[in-house]
Amino acid sequence: MRRSEVLAEESIVCLQKALNHLREIWELIGIPEDQRLQRTEVVKKHIKELLDMMIAEEESLKERLIKSISVCQKELNTLCSELHVEPFQEEGETTILQLEKDLRTQVELMRKQKKERKQELKLLQEQDQELCEILCMPHYDIDSASVPSLEELNQFRQHVTTLRETKLEMQKSQNEAVCEGLRTQIRELWDRLQIPEEEREAVATIMSGSKAKVRKALQLEVDRLEELKMQNMKKVIEAIRVELVQYWDQCFYSQEQRQAFAPFCAEDYTESLLQLHDAEIVRLKNYYEVHKELFEGVQKWEETWRLFLEFERKASDPNRFTNRGGNLLKEEKQRAKLQKMLPKLEEELKARIELWEQEHSKAFMVNGQKFMEYVAEQWEMHRLEKERAKQERQLKNKKQTETEMLYGSAPRTPSKRRGLAPNTPGKARKPVAASTCSGKKTPRTGRHGANKENLELNGSILSGGYPGSAPLQRNFSINSVASTYSEFADSLPPEENVFVCPKLRWPALLPKR
Repeated sequence: MRRSEVLAEESIVCLQKALNHLREIWELIGIPEDQRLQRTEVVKKHIKELLDMMIAEEESLKERLIKSISVCQKELNTLCSELHVEPFQEEGETTILQLEKDLRTQVELMRKQKKERKQELKLLQEQDQELCEILCMPHYDIDSASVPSLEELNQFRQHVTTLRETKLEMQKSQNEAVCEGLRTQIRELWDRLQIPEEEREAVATIMSGSKAKVRKALQLEVDRLEELKMQNMKKVIEAIRVELVQYWDQCFYSQEQRQAFAPFCAEDYTESLLQLHDAEIVRLKNYYEVHKELFEGVQKWEETWRLFLEFERKASDPNRFTNRGGNLLKEEKQRAKLQKMLPKLEEELKARIELWEQEHSKAFMVNGQKFMEYVAEQWEMHRLEKERAKQERQLKNKKQTETEMLYGSAPRTPSKRRGLAPNTPGKARKPVAASTCSGKKTPRTGRHGANKENLELNGSILSGGYPGSAPLQRNFSINSVASTYSEFADSLPPEENVFVCPKLRWPALLPKR
C-alpha cells in the first residue's frame, strides 16, 4: 500500500475520532439533539468546503500541468525544427507532472542552444564583416534570421578561420611592402642627398627583413634622412629636377608640357617648393607606369628610326665602297630589315594607341603632337632631306661636268707627275691639253678656229685661257653637255641605288641586292 493511501486512512480515523470527541463533549454539556445535529452539519460543511477547496486547487494544478504540457510540446517542436534536431519523445508511460517537467526541461535546454547559436552566429558575422572589409572580399552568405545548424556554424567557423589566416598573410605582405617602401624611400633620399657609401653600409643590417624592429629602424632612418633633406633643400630640389627631366624624356613631353610646370624654374628653395616637386615626380611616375608599354613601344620606334637614318646616311656616302670585309653587304641587309620593321612597328603602335584613346577619350601625344602625325612628319622630313641631297648632288655633278668640259679634268694625284707615269695598257688616257710643270695650259697651233666655241661664252673670252689660243677640247657647247647629263641623271635608278664614283666623278649603279 502506498503511503498516501495509509495517510488517507489515518485521516479518516482522525476525523472519526474528532467527531466522537465532539459528541462526548456535547453529551457532557447536555446539548440537545437538534443542536447536536446542527453542530454536526457545521462540522460536515467545514470539512466538505475544505476538501472541495483542496480538490479545486488540485484540479487547477492538473489543468495547469496539462496546459503547460501542451505549450511545451508545441514550443519544443518549433525549437527542434529550428535547431534541426529530432523531435522530443518521452520514453515509456509517465505522469502528467513528470511529463510536464521533462518537457519544460527540454524546452529550456533547446532555448539555451538556440540562444548560444544565435550569439555565435552574430559574433561570426561581425568577424566576417570586419575581415571581409580588410580583405575586400564578399561577406559569407548565411541567413541571419534563422537559427544555424551545427554543421552550418562549423562551416562558418572554418571560413572565419581561413579569413584570419589570410589576414595574417596579408598583414605580413603589407608589412613587407611597407618595409620595402621605406627602403625605396631611403635609397631615393640617399641618392638625392648624395650620402657616402660608408654611411649607407652602416645601416645595411636593416635593408632586409620585415620584423617589427626592422620596420621601426627603417622608419627612424627615413625620419633622419627627411630631416637632413630639409637642411639640404636646394641640393635635393635640383636632384629631383634632374629626375623630372628624365621622366619628361621617357614620357615624350613637349616643350610646352615641360614649361607648364612653373616651379621647375623657381629659385626660392622652400619646403613648399619641394612638396610641389615631390608631387610632380609622383604624378609622372604613376603616369609613366600606367602607360609604360606604349612609351616603350614609341621608344623602340625612335631607336629603330635613328638606326634607319644612320644606315640611310651611310647608303648615300660614296666612301663606303672603299671598305673591306663584307661590311657593305651587312649594312644593306640591316637597312632592308629596318625598312620592313618600321611599318610593322607603326601599325602595332597605331592599333594600341587607338585603343588607348578610345578608353581615355583623349589623344596620345608624343612631343606635343599625335604619334601618327609625328611619324608622318619624320618620314616627310626624311623625304625632303633626301630630295635636297639629291638636288645638291645633281647640281654639284652638273657644275663639275661643265668645268671639266671647259678646262679638262684636274689630275687626281697631284704629287705624281703625269709625264713620268708608265704607259700601262688599259690605263692610258687621251691628252686633253698639254701642260707645263707650272700647270699652265699651252695652246696648240692650228686648232684655234676649230675650238672657238669653247673659248667664247656670250661673246666674251673665258678667263684662264689665252686670247690667241684655246685648249684642245671636243667640239660641242656647254649647254649641250649640261642638257645631255641632265637627261642622263634623270634616267638613272632611284638615288639609293646610285653613288658618285670618287675617282670618275660620274654616277655608277650599285650592285643589285
